[in-house]
Amino acid sequence: MDIWSDGITLVDHIYDVTKSFPREEMFGLSSQMQRAAVSVPSNIAEGAGKGSDKEFVRFLSHAVGSLYELETQVIIAAHRNYIAEEQSNHLIEEIVSLQKRVSAFRDKLSEDPETEIF
Repeated sequence: MDIWSDGITLVDHIYDVTKSFPREEMFGLSSQMQRAAVSVPSNIAEGAGKGSDKEFVRFLSHAVGSLYELETQVIIAAHRNYIAEEQSNHLIEEIVSLQKRVSAFRDKLSEDPETEIF
């Protein structure tokens, strides 16, 4: 699934960005951002493996929630000057794009039980 592989790419980007955060953020914002990013493809994968559309929709909702959490954390990191403006803008564009696509897939799946998952 494209949303899963794009989630994996987002994880890579977040890990790359957070390794330059101040050392005191290693167990704070940096860790929270990494966990939120990892949660996105993890929830997509777990939901796909549940065997029912209802469960898949629930896990897709968790993925969307993690994306909104991550977006907020990127904004906070930019406000703290841990991320350059251009870099934060790029990350937010990537996150918002994924939010829209995961939400659209979730909504389609919840209204049409015949939707092909893969």
